[in-house]
Amino acid sequence: MAIEGRSGAGKTVLAKRVADVLGCPVVHMDDLYPGWEGLAASVPLVREWVLEPLSRGRDPRLRRYDWEHGRYAGWEHIPVGATLLIEGCGSGARELRAFLSLLVWVEAPDPIRQQRLAKRWDAEVYAPHRSMWAAQEEAFYAEHRPRAHADLVIGNTAAATGGASGMGT
Repeated sequence: MAIEGRSGAGKTVLAKRVADVLGCPVVHMDDLYPGWEGLAASVPLVREWVLEPLSRGRDPRLRRYDWEHGRYAGWEHIPVGATLLIEGCGSGARELRAFLSLLVWVEAPDPIRQQRLAKRWDAEVYAPHRSMWAAQEEAFYAEHRPRAHADLVIGNTAAATGGASGMGT
């Protein structure tokens, strides 16, 4: 299952809640982006490291990006049972959809998303990159159109409250 949507929509909070109910692991796209300009570059990594092994009956292995040091860390094994959630911008890419059982699109109005982004735990670090990241999202969503292919669209208009990942729902 992939949970896709723009920054600040509430994907991470939704993924945590679903994972808690299902008792399954979550792969966060934030852990795979190779830096602030890495949205598009993360898609082949998800396919190679996570989805293709799952399609062959094997657990995925991935390397989390170390944002502080600007490089990938060592390999990590992700044990998967019946369900795996992948959340984040890029998880609904065209080339990933054939591997997914369910694609969820989470959306929120721009003012609410901006409030949530301002309340993230890493808001100060993220702030200088917000416009560049938003431009990557625009280009990605224009090309891949994950909302149009979503099995479920969730409108998330709850006020920004912070949260585990900084996004309120």
